[in-house]
Amino acid sequence: MTDLNTIGEIGLIERIRQATAAPTHAETVLGIGDDAAVFDWGDDYGLLSTDMLIEGIHFDLTYVPLKHLGYKAVTFGVSDIAAMNGLPLQLTVSIGLSSRFPVEAVDELYEGIRAACAAYNVDLVGGDTTASRSGLIISVSVLGKVPKDLITYRNTAQPNDVVCVTGDLGAAYLGLQLLEREKQVFLADPNMQPNLAEERTYLVQRQLRPDARTDIVHELRDLGVRPTAMIDISDGLASELLHLCHQSGTGAVIFDENLPIDDQTHLAASEFNISPITAALNGGEDYELLFTVRPQEFEKLANNARITAVGYLTANPAQIVLSTKAGQQTPIRAQGWSGMEE
Repeated sequence: MTDLNTIGEIGLIERIRQATAAPTHAETVLGIGDDAAVFDWGDDYGLLSTDMLIEGIHFDLTYVPLKHLGYKAVTFGVSDIAAMNGLPLQLTVSIGLSSRFPVEAVDELYEGIRAACAAYNVDLVGGDTTASRSGLIISVSVLGKVPKDLITYRNTAQPNDVVCVTGDLGAAYLGLQLLEREKQVFLADPNMQPNLAEERTYLVQRQLRPDARTDIVHELRDLGVRPTAMIDISDGLASELLHLCHQSGTGAVIFDENLPIDDQTHLAASEFNISPITAALNGGEDYELLFTVRPQEFEKLANNARITAVGYLTANPAQIVLSTKAGQQTPIRAQGWSGMEE
Protein backbone atom coordinates (compact mmCIF):
# COMPACT_ATOMS: atom_id res chain seq x y z
CA MET A 1 0.00 0.00 0.00
CA THR A 2 1.20 3.52 -0.80
CA ASP A 3 1.39 5.97 2.10
CA LEU A 4 -0.36 9.27 1.34
CA ASN A 5 2.62 11.17 2.71
CA THR A 6 4.78 9.86 -0.13
CA ILE A 7 2.76 11.70 -2.79
CA GLY A 8 1.35 14.67 -0.83
CA GLU A 9 -1.66 16.79 -1.71
CA ILE A 10 -0.51 17.79 -5.20
CA GLY A 11 0.27 14.19 -6.10
CA LEU A 12 -3.05 12.91 -4.74
CA ILE A 13 -5.07 15.49 -6.68
CA GLU A 14 -3.18 14.66 -9.86
CA ARG A 15 -3.74 10.92 -9.29
CA ILE A 16 -7.50 11.48 -8.92
CA ARG A 17 -7.56 13.77 -11.97
CA GLN A 18 -5.82 11.20 -14.16
CA ALA A 19 -8.23 8.46 -13.05
CA THR A 20 -11.30 10.62 -13.72
CA ALA A 21 -13.09 10.19 -17.03
CA ALA A 22 -13.05 13.10 -19.45
CA PRO A 23 -16.20 15.29 -19.33
CA THR A 24 -19.06 14.07 -21.52
CA HIS A 25 -21.21 17.21 -21.38
CA ALA A 26 -20.41 20.10 -23.70
CA GLU A 27 -21.19 22.54 -20.89
CA THR A 28 -18.29 21.23 -18.77
CA VAL A 29 -15.33 23.45 -19.62
CA LEU A 30 -12.94 22.45 -16.80
CA GLY A 31 -13.10 19.84 -14.08
CA ILE A 32 -10.38 18.97 -11.58
CA GLY A 33 -7.26 21.12 -11.51
CA ASP A 34 -8.09 24.71 -10.57
CA ASP A 35 -9.74 26.60 -7.73
CA ALA A 36 -13.21 25.88 -9.18
CA ALA A 37 -14.86 23.83 -11.89
CA VAL A 38 -15.98 25.82 -14.94
CA PHE A 39 -19.21 25.50 -16.95
CA ASP A 40 -20.44 27.20 -20.11
CA TRP A 41 -23.49 29.36 -19.33
CA GLY A 42 -23.65 31.24 -22.61
CA ASP A 43 -22.35 34.78 -22.07
CA ASP A 44 -20.75 33.80 -18.75
CA TYR A 45 -18.89 30.87 -17.27
CA GLY A 46 -20.39 29.23 -14.22
CA LEU A 47 -18.01 28.37 -11.36
CA LEU A 48 -18.37 25.72 -8.66
CA SER A 49 -16.12 25.14 -5.66
CA THR A 50 -16.38 22.75 -2.71
CA ASP A 51 -14.54 22.82 0.62
CA MET A 52 -14.75 20.54 3.66
CA LEU A 53 -13.79 21.37 7.25
CA ILE A 54 -13.36 18.67 9.89
CA GLU A 55 -13.17 19.25 13.63
CA GLY A 56 -9.78 18.38 15.04
CA ILE A 57 -8.07 18.85 11.67
CA HIS A 58 -9.19 22.22 10.34
CA PHE A 59 -10.52 23.83 13.51
CA ASP A 60 -10.48 23.48 17.30
CA LEU A 61 -13.69 24.43 19.10
CA THR A 62 -11.70 25.09 22.26
CA TYR A 63 -11.00 28.57 20.89
CA VAL A 64 -12.99 28.88 17.64
CA PRO A 65 -16.46 30.43 18.18
CA LEU A 66 -19.09 28.67 16.11
CA LYS A 67 -20.27 31.98 14.65
CA HIS A 68 -16.76 32.73 13.35
CA LEU A 69 -16.46 29.15 12.08
CA GLY A 70 -19.63 29.52 10.01
CA TYR A 71 -18.35 32.77 8.50
CA LYS A 72 -14.94 31.26 7.76
CA ALA A 73 -16.44 28.19 6.10
CA VAL A 74 -18.22 30.42 3.59
CA THR A 75 -15.06 32.47 3.07
CA PHE A 76 -13.19 29.32 1.98
CA GLY A 77 -15.54 28.72 -0.93
CA VAL A 78 -15.98 32.36 -1.90
CA SER A 79 -12.19 32.75 -2.03
CA ASP A 80 -12.02 29.94 -4.61
CA ILE A 81 -14.52 31.76 -6.80
CA ALA A 82 -12.56 35.02 -6.45
CA ALA A 83 -9.41 33.16 -7.53
CA MET A 84 -11.10 32.49 -10.89
CA ASN A 85 -11.78 36.26 -11.18
CA GLY A 86 -15.45 35.52 -10.51
CA LEU A 87 -18.10 36.58 -8.02
CA PRO A 88 -20.23 34.23 -5.88
CA LEU A 89 -23.98 33.81 -6.28
CA GLN A 90 -25.33 30.87 -4.27
CA LEU A 91 -24.07 28.29 -1.81
CA THR A 92 -25.11 25.09 -0.09
CA VAL A 93 -23.94 24.00 3.35
CA SER A 94 -23.89 20.40 4.58
CA ILE A 95 -23.07 19.53 8.18
CA GLY A 96 -22.33 16.38 10.13
CA LEU A 97 -23.15 16.68 13.85
CA SER A 98 -22.44 14.54 16.87
CA SER A 99 -24.99 14.32 19.70
CA ARG A 100 -22.96 16.67 21.91
CA PHE A 101 -24.13 19.72 19.93
CA PRO A 102 -27.33 21.36 21.17
CA VAL A 103 -29.73 23.13 18.83
CA GLU A 104 -28.40 26.49 20.02
CA ALA A 105 -24.90 25.57 18.76
CA VAL A 106 -26.30 24.93 15.29
CA ASP A 107 -28.10 28.28 15.46
CA GLU A 108 -24.80 30.01 16.27
CA LEU A 109 -23.00 28.28 13.39
CA TYR A 110 -25.67 29.37 10.92
CA GLU A 111 -25.65 32.89 12.32
CA GLY A 112 -22.07 33.14 11.07
CA ILE A 113 -22.99 31.54 7.74
CA ARG A 114 -25.80 34.05 7.22
CA ALA A 115 -23.48 36.94 8.14
CA ALA A 116 -21.01 35.81 5.48
CA CYS A 117 -23.79 35.42 2.92
CA ALA A 118 -24.80 39.02 3.59
CA ALA A 119 -21.20 40.25 3.37
CA TYR A 120 -20.54 38.49 0.05
CA ASN A 121 -24.04 38.94 -1.39
CA VAL A 122 -24.60 35.19 -1.64
CA ASP A 123 -27.85 33.22 -1.30
CA LEU A 124 -27.90 30.17 0.97
CA VAL A 125 -30.02 27.79 -1.09
CA GLY A 126 -29.75 24.38 0.54
CA GLY A 127 -27.53 21.62 1.89
CA ASP A 128 -27.76 18.48 3.97
CA THR A 129 -27.52 17.40 7.60
CA THR A 130 -26.37 14.07 8.96
CA ALA A 131 -25.09 12.42 12.12
CA SER A 132 -21.35 12.28 12.80
CA ARG A 133 -19.30 10.13 15.17
CA SER A 134 -16.23 12.37 14.91
CA GLY A 135 -17.48 15.80 15.90
CA LEU A 136 -18.47 18.60 13.56
CA ILE A 137 -18.00 18.35 9.79
CA ILE A 138 -18.88 21.22 7.43
CA SER A 139 -18.97 21.07 3.64
CA VAL A 140 -19.65 24.22 1.62
CA SER A 141 -20.24 24.41 -2.13
CA VAL A 142 -20.29 27.84 -3.77
CA LEU A 143 -21.69 28.65 -7.20
CA GLY A 144 -20.47 31.78 -8.97
CA LYS A 145 -19.99 33.27 -12.39
CA VAL A 146 -17.50 35.27 -14.44
CA PRO A 147 -17.71 36.87 -17.91
CA LYS A 148 -15.97 34.64 -20.42
CA ASP A 149 -13.44 37.30 -21.35
CA LEU A 150 -12.38 37.75 -17.70
CA ILE A 151 -11.97 34.19 -16.43
CA THR A 152 -8.53 33.53 -14.95
CA TYR A 153 -6.91 30.11 -14.58
CA ARG A 154 -3.79 28.86 -12.81
CA ASN A 155 -2.09 27.55 -15.95
CA THR A 156 -1.95 30.66 -18.13
CA ALA A 157 0.90 32.66 -16.56
CA GLN A 158 3.83 33.70 -18.78
CA PRO A 159 7.56 34.36 -18.30
CA ASN A 160 8.29 37.97 -17.27
CA ASP A 161 4.87 38.36 -15.65
CA VAL A 162 4.88 40.35 -12.42
CA VAL A 163 3.93 38.22 -9.39
CA CYS A 164 1.48 40.07 -7.10
CA VAL A 165 -0.20 39.33 -3.78
CA THR A 166 -3.04 41.13 -2.05
CA GLY A 167 -3.08 42.24 1.58
CA ASP A 168 -0.43 40.85 3.92
CA LEU A 169 0.82 37.35 4.66
CA GLY A 170 1.57 35.24 7.72
CA ALA A 171 -0.86 36.92 10.11
CA ALA A 172 -3.31 34.00 10.23
CA TYR A 173 -0.53 31.57 11.11
CA LEU A 174 0.72 33.74 13.97
CA GLY A 175 -2.89 34.16 15.14
CA LEU A 176 -3.10 30.37 15.32
CA GLN A 177 0.09 30.21 17.40
CA LEU A 178 -1.38 32.73 19.86
CA LEU A 179 -4.60 30.77 20.19
CA GLU A 180 -2.80 27.45 20.62
CA ARG A 181 -0.58 28.96 23.32
CA GLU A 182 -3.60 30.22 25.26
CA LYS A 183 -5.25 26.83 24.90
CA GLN A 184 -2.28 25.15 26.56
CA VAL A 185 -2.38 27.72 29.38
CA PHE A 186 -6.09 27.03 29.87
CA LEU A 187 -5.58 23.26 29.90
CA ALA A 188 -2.91 23.66 32.57
CA ASP A 189 -5.10 25.99 34.65
CA PRO A 190 -8.80 26.41 33.68
CA ASN A 191 -9.04 29.41 36.00
CA MET A 192 -6.57 31.42 33.92
CA GLN A 193 -8.01 34.08 31.64
CA PRO A 194 -6.79 34.34 28.03
CA ASN A 195 -3.92 36.79 27.61
CA LEU A 196 -4.60 38.09 24.11
CA ALA A 197 -3.35 41.67 24.18
CA GLU A 198 -5.19 44.26 22.14
CA GLU A 199 -2.23 44.65 19.79
CA ARG A 200 -2.70 40.97 18.84
CA THR A 201 -6.36 41.40 17.86
CA TYR A 202 -5.55 41.66 14.15
CA LEU A 203 -3.70 38.34 14.13
CA VAL A 204 -6.47 36.48 15.95
CA GLN A 205 -9.09 38.00 13.65
CA ARG A 206 -7.11 36.90 10.59
CA GLN A 207 -7.16 33.33 11.88
CA LEU A 208 -10.72 33.14 13.18
CA ARG A 209 -12.59 35.20 10.61
CA PRO A 210 -10.67 35.91 7.39
CA ASP A 211 -12.28 37.68 4.45
CA ALA A 212 -12.23 36.56 0.82
CA ARG A 213 -10.86 39.21 -1.53
CA THR A 214 -13.91 39.79 -3.69
CA ASP A 215 -13.08 43.49 -3.34
CA ILE A 216 -9.95 42.93 -5.43
CA VAL A 217 -12.00 41.23 -8.16
CA HIS A 218 -14.13 44.38 -8.40
CA GLU A 219 -11.04 46.62 -8.40
CA LEU A 220 -9.33 44.66 -11.15
CA ARG A 221 -12.44 44.94 -13.30
CA ASP A 222 -12.73 48.67 -12.64
CA LEU A 223 -9.09 49.15 -13.67
CA GLY A 224 -9.48 47.01 -16.77
CA VAL A 225 -6.84 44.52 -15.57
CA ARG A 226 -7.19 40.81 -16.27
CA PRO A 227 -4.54 38.71 -14.48
CA THR A 228 -2.71 36.20 -16.62
CA ALA A 229 -3.12 33.65 -13.81
CA MET A 230 -4.51 33.60 -10.27
CA ILE A 231 -4.90 31.35 -7.22
CA ASP A 232 -6.02 31.97 -3.65
CA ILE A 233 -3.53 31.64 -0.79
CA SER A 234 -5.01 28.97 1.45
CA ASP A 235 -2.02 26.67 2.02
CA GLY A 236 0.70 29.34 2.09
CA LEU A 237 2.34 31.45 -0.60
CA ALA A 238 5.02 28.84 -1.33
CA SER A 239 2.52 26.06 -2.01
CA GLU A 240 0.27 28.24 -4.18
CA LEU A 241 3.22 29.64 -6.16
CA LEU A 242 4.38 26.10 -6.90
CA HIS A 243 0.86 25.18 -8.07
CA LEU A 244 0.75 28.19 -10.39
CA CYS A 245 4.27 27.74 -11.77
CA HIS A 246 3.97 23.98 -12.29
CA GLN A 247 0.67 24.33 -14.11
CA SER A 248 1.90 27.27 -16.21
CA GLY A 249 5.30 25.75 -16.96
CA THR A 250 7.23 28.71 -15.55
CA GLY A 251 9.79 29.45 -12.87
CA ALA A 252 9.72 32.36 -10.44
CA VAL A 253 11.96 34.68 -8.46
CA ILE A 254 10.39 36.06 -5.26
CA PHE A 255 12.12 38.80 -3.26
CA ASP A 256 11.90 38.27 0.49
CA GLU A 257 12.13 42.02 1.19
CA ASN A 258 8.98 42.57 -0.91
CA LEU A 259 6.75 40.15 1.00
CA PRO A 260 3.95 42.17 2.66
CA ILE A 261 4.08 41.39 6.37
CA ASP A 262 2.13 43.34 8.99
CA ASP A 263 3.96 44.86 11.97
CA GLN A 264 1.94 42.69 14.36
CA THR A 265 3.08 39.61 12.45
CA HIS A 266 6.71 40.69 12.80
CA LEU A 267 6.31 41.21 16.56
CA ALA A 268 4.52 37.92 17.16
CA ALA A 269 7.02 36.03 15.00
CA SER A 270 9.83 37.37 17.17
CA GLU A 271 7.92 36.34 20.30
CA PHE A 272 7.53 32.77 19.03
CA ASN A 273 11.04 32.68 17.56
CA ILE A 274 9.61 32.12 14.08
CA SER A 275 10.94 33.77 10.94
CA PRO A 276 8.27 36.15 9.59
CA ILE A 277 9.41 35.17 6.09
CA THR A 278 8.70 31.52 6.90
CA ALA A 279 5.28 32.46 8.27
CA ALA A 280 4.50 34.45 5.10
CA LEU A 281 5.63 31.66 2.79
CA ASN A 282 4.24 28.62 4.59
CA GLY A 283 1.75 29.74 7.23
CA GLY A 284 -1.44 29.36 5.21
CA GLU A 285 -5.04 30.46 5.75
CA ASP A 286 -4.42 34.05 4.70
CA TYR A 287 -7.04 33.81 1.93
CA GLU A 288 -5.34 36.54 -0.05
CA LEU A 289 -4.93 36.30 -3.83
CA LEU A 290 -1.73 35.45 -5.67
CA PHE A 291 -1.87 36.59 -9.27
CA THR A 292 0.32 37.50 -12.21
CA VAL A 293 0.04 40.34 -14.71
CA ARG A 294 1.98 41.52 -17.74
CA PRO A 295 4.53 44.23 -16.82
CA GLN A 296 2.65 46.93 -18.72
CA GLU A 297 -0.57 46.02 -16.90
CA PHE A 298 1.08 46.29 -13.50
CA GLU A 299 1.48 50.02 -14.07
CA LYS A 300 -2.28 50.30 -13.44
CA LEU A 301 -1.83 48.61 -10.04
CA ALA A 302 1.43 50.17 -8.89
CA ASN A 303 -0.24 52.73 -6.60
CA ASN A 304 -2.73 50.30 -5.05
CA ALA A 305 -1.76 49.87 -1.38
CA ARG A 306 -3.59 46.52 -1.18
CA ILE A 307 -1.54 44.92 -3.96
CA THR A 308 2.20 44.21 -3.74
CA ALA A 309 4.60 43.06 -6.45
CA VAL A 310 6.74 40.33 -4.87
CA GLY A 311 8.68 39.00 -7.86
CA TYR A 312 8.50 37.87 -11.45
CA LEU A 313 8.14 34.69 -13.50
CA THR A 314 10.93 33.11 -15.52
CA ALA A 315 11.07 30.68 -18.43
CA ASN A 316 12.89 28.04 -16.35
CA PRO A 317 10.38 25.75 -14.56
CA ALA A 318 13.19 24.32 -12.44
CA GLN A 319 13.94 27.74 -10.92
CA ILE A 320 11.36 28.73 -8.29
CA VAL A 321 13.44 30.61 -5.75
CA LEU A 322 13.42 33.12 -2.92
CA SER A 323 15.97 35.88 -3.42
CA THR A 324 17.44 37.78 -0.46
CA LYS A 325 18.64 41.37 -0.38
CA ALA A 326 22.19 40.00 -0.45
CA GLY A 327 21.43 38.21 -3.71
CA GLN A 328 21.31 34.67 -2.31
CA GLN A 329 18.69 32.41 -3.88
CA THR A 330 17.00 29.52 -2.06
CA PRO A 331 14.62 27.02 -3.71
CA ILE A 332 11.02 27.53 -2.59
CA ARG A 333 9.39 24.38 -1.27
CA ALA A 334 5.84 23.81 -0.07
CA GLN A 335 5.40 23.11 3.65
CA GLY A 336 1.61 22.81 3.65
CA TRP A 337 -0.65 19.74 3.74
CA SER A 338 1.28 16.52 3.19
CA GLY A 339 -0.93 13.83 4.65
CA MET A 340 -4.18 12.86 6.28
CA GLU A 341 -3.01 13.75 9.78
CA GLU A 342 -2.50 17.45 8.99
